[in-house]
Amino acid sequence: MFDHYPGWAQEFAQKYLSRTINQFILHGNVHDLVPLQRKEQSDFVRLKSFLSEEFFGARDYVIFYDRSSGIYFRDGESKKDFNRALSGRDSLLGTDCANKMPKDPVRVFSLLEQYFRVRIDDKKSIALIIDYANTIVPMNEAGASGSEDRTSMVYLSRWAHDPMFLAADFTTVLLTENLADLNKTLVQNPYTTDIKINIPDEQQRRQFIDFESSGEEFQAFSEVSEKVVVQQTAGLNFINLRSILSNARENKEKITHDRLSEAKKELIEAEAYGLLEFVETEYTLDDVAGHTKVKEHLRHAVQALKSGRQDVLPMGYLVCGPVGTGKTFLVTCFASEVGIPMVKLKNFRSQWQGVTEGNLEKILGILKAMSPVAVMIDEADAYLGDRDASGDSGVSSRVFSQIATFMSDTRNRGEIIWFLMTARPDLMPVDLKRQGRAEEHLALFPPHTKEERVELFNAMKKKTGLQLTEEYTPQVIEQGLKTFSGADMEAALTRAKFRAAAQDLDEVTPEILDLALNDFLPPTYPEEIELQTLSAVIECTSKELLPERYQEMDRGEILSKIEELKYRIG
Repeated sequence: MFDHYPGWAQEFAQKYLSRTINQFILHGNVHDLVPLQRKEQSDFVRLKSFLSEEFFGARDYVIFYDRSSGIYFRDGESKKDFNRALSGRDSLLGTDCANKMPKDPVRVFSLLEQYFRVRIDDKKSIALIIDYANTIVPMNEAGASGSEDRTSMVYLSRWAHDPMFLAADFTTVLLTENLADLNKTLVQNPYTTDIKINIPDEQQRRQFIDFESSGEEFQAFSEVSEKVVVQQTAGLNFINLRSILSNARENKEKITHDRLSEAKKELIEAEAYGLLEFVETEYTLDDVAGHTKVKEHLRHAVQALKSGRQDVLPMGYLVCGPVGTGKTFLVTCFASEVGIPMVKLKNFRSQWQGVTEGNLEKILGILKAMSPVAVMIDEADAYLGDRDASGDSGVSSRVFSQIATFMSDTRNRGEIIWFLMTARPDLMPVDLKRQGRAEEHLALFPPHTKEERVELFNAMKKKTGLQLTEEYTPQVIEQGLKTFSGADMEAALTRAKFRAAAQDLDEVTPEILDLALNDFLPPTYPEEIELQTLSAVIECTSKELLPERYQEMDRGEILSKIEELKYRIG
């Protein structure tokens, strides 16, 4: 009966037909088009049009409400009927609501309830669709809710369990992007159920492209095959996809790999309120100096992904090591080599009640839709918080719980790969580091052998664009007279370029390079660096990935040393 409906609408219909619930929350991709299969042809309509004309097409009255537009109707007859009822009410009470229709939820709900009760007595069927429901009953702690919010909650709760409304053909539908933006009392009400509308999957995107353009027309404005466009637009909704197709068709700008990638990046960042940032680089793992075994391990992951063996990949990686060892650069280069998009989570926390959880819900939904994707979280020990965080009305603990639950969903194995980076893995909660979440723990260390030091020097010379007057490797590097991390080396070589520029030279002489390297004094925090180093050693989950000097160290002694360093650092 509902086979031509998308999955969420079929679920909606089944729950509605159970006749036990009359209040529904639709959340997720609510401002997109709805796909319909009609007589072997696809059609795509706006959600509110689908609800009013298709899903509730047989209802006598379909009424819409949002704070901006106030009350509006599916058709003119419904509007006339409501205005007649309102005029009669005005005559009795001496009000003028028919001419000055209120828009605030309390007065609107009062008018609607009176109208509903009269029409239900007349055996009429009614559907009320409330858009932007999060502005009517927003997420607030009970004590922080205003009187208007609480009154709106009372009306909605009463309509959900009032025997008269339950017995009638009456339905309330609330629309919101993020379930976390709604008052928890309403969401958890046993008389209310929520249904998520997901971002379109691959099959739906293919149907939409076929709907928007014929095969010949598509080939005329796209240099990329339809199959590739379908694959590369994961994470976009139908309206985003229409924007790409319309731009190519109307502006005569053919779809190319580069334009498609750029358009997807811009659209997804906009959909995520700017809280997701795409990480892009021209470098690969070949440009990473040292860390030979770690790079080999990551290349095995690249091979598994490209071979379609997502089942053998870890849910996520914890990348740790002292500051300056190139954790972020390594992960960025991995993303470049593996050929899947990598995004970085920006600060989604807000000072406003409920907004943080709503932002995170939106981000996680987009990540799920655009898989396969890699997610980078820098300074993860500070960024993610923990389950026991306090002092912010429980926001941090709820955020931690949302992320931890999402990370442990095994359906995402090989589809969403997490990279948590930190110099202090000991500060991260065990919940995130355990198997089933960030399963592989990789440790990075500064170079110690001559080969590693020279490789780091050459890599940083390339990265900084250092031009030497002749081929030259400084003795301070070859003999290890100083310890340079990747960040230290980059800073020292940049100083050498600065010294050459001060002498009006385009290239750096060996003498200037030696002078800059010998003069460079990196900020030294020996105890902090030692603590970070030993924490990385103890955290690494693979013995063979550790440098030889750390493989046979007694773990009990390392733990004792870590505790001693923590005490001394304070």
